[in-house]
Amino acid sequence: MNITELARILRIHPQELRNLLPQLGFNIGQKAIKIDNNTARKIVREWPGLYRNWLQQKAAEEALRRSEQLQNKENRRSITIPNFIAVRDFSSLSQIPVNKILAELMRNGIFVSINQKIDFDTAVIVGADLGLDVVLEENKETISEEKEENKLKKIIEQENQDTLQIRPPIIVIMGHVDHGKTKLLDSIRNTDVVAGEAGGITQHIGAYQIERHGRKISFIDTPGHEAFTAMRSRGAKVADIAILVVAADDGVKPQTVEAFRIIEAAKLPFIVAINKIDKSDADVDRTKQELSAKLNIIPEDWGGKATCVPISAHTGQGIDTLLEMVLLKSDTEAESLKANPKSEALGTVIESRIDKGAGPVATILVQNGTLKIGDQLCFNGIFYGKVRALKNYKGEDVNKAEPSCPVKIIGLKVCPEIGDILEVGEGEKIKLRKKEVSQHIEVKSMVENEENAIKINLIVKSDFLGSAEAIEESLMKLNTEKIKVNIISNSLGNITESDVKRAEDSQAHILGFHIKTTPVIENLIREKKVKVKLFSIIY
Repeated sequence: MNITELARILRIHPQELRNLLPQLGFNIGQKAIKIDNNTARKIVREWPGLYRNWLQQKAAEEALRRSEQLQNKENRRSITIPNFIAVRDFSSLSQIPVNKILAELMRNGIFVSINQKIDFDTAVIVGADLGLDVVLEENKETISEEKEENKLKKIIEQENQDTLQIRPPIIVIMGHVDHGKTKLLDSIRNTDVVAGEAGGITQHIGAYQIERHGRKISFIDTPGHEAFTAMRSRGAKVADIAILVVAADDGVKPQTVEAFRIIEAAKLPFIVAINKIDKSDADVDRTKQELSAKLNIIPEDWGGKATCVPISAHTGQGIDTLLEMVLLKSDTEAESLKANPKSEALGTVIESRIDKGAGPVATILVQNGTLKIGDQLCFNGIFYGKVRALKNYKGEDVNKAEPSCPVKIIGLKVCPEIGDILEVGEGEKIKLRKKEVSQHIEVKSMVENEENAIKINLIVKSDFLGSAEAIEESLMKLNTEKIKVNIISNSLGNITESDVKRAEDSQAHILGFHIKTTPVIENLIREKKVKVKLFSIIY
């Protein structure tokens, strides 16, 4: 039998098979073209067990390698970097050759050029593999985030233990683009979000709640597209359990790796949902092999600890089993899933936007207490508004929202930032006017000292804060030595006359995402000869 034919049967690359066979006890040379039929039959028969044992051995060796790296930590160099850093700058700071860093990134499923930026979590992983400690540069934003997270923990810890009750688990669904995350939620809640999204890709964070066996489960759907890295990270911060969705016909992809790194960084218990098993080219075993080899996720039926559930979001196959696993996993995490429903409410903002009719609205995930109509909300001691109405994920009016319940708030005076922790309280109303006047985000120019670079001035308009952040992050990755992107402003809502005037004065282009222009503004744009591009999807 030809080696290539045997490799096809085993669903493995021929050269990888040649490399593996000697390790598995078969004396096959690196240049072998054919193999005798008896040996071939033996390999096919024993392959599942042999390959599983090899993966486990490889995982053990990897664990030992990481353990040795940890022991040598004292002798390792340390560098401090910001939240995002270009590969070239990372190489310069770490004094590690660029090609070595790029090779390590590729090994982790991340394909970038030397001018592209990587986030802090990715830099930590790459640095650890290269014997380097990477530390986040402390700035006001990082300190503020840590302060807010600690504040939430302290409030729940200070509650009387007798008043604490088990709350519904909050599940975040993550994975690669188009692997069926939103379709999975569709199957669970029998709605159709995907059909309403441009290009069939989720553009915003959505939060939903279902009931199973009399128990509620809250879900957060995070966008799977590369442009929404920050939004996925934000989704993971408020969750208790993660579902990592991997398509059985596509396997482990770059965003699968990235999503799993976020899950690891957040120390979330997780379940792997192997989706699209109804497809003709679906291969669950091959997907498990990739999970084992690329992410060191060893399935339970292969002797590991990872719960892997084959499902089809399209046909509904395996969904019941997945939900049972979610409830089982939440039972094991019961001690950390507690809140006091009788306390004053506080929760994290997971989406924020300006509605044409209702003004500033925000989706909040209540994490302690019960939010009611009439409650006054504040953030950092500043009054943000009074709850005039609450709507659940179906758009239905509700009177209250208990712990782990996602709800849309109407009645705010100001759009809160995504990730803000709002709490019931009076707050200082005197500071409101300043925030109310400035609804757009002023962005400092990153090109003040780059006199020789070509500067592209941009004004960004979008419908959601989450989208605004993601677009800004994507645009800033375009910076090179010769061309610099200068975002003059990043604001919510449709293009206004002042936006056009500002673009004319600064010779800027206007980029619009999920927004519209009125006939009056279109005439003004033509008159002032301002360049405007409107988009409904980020590629």
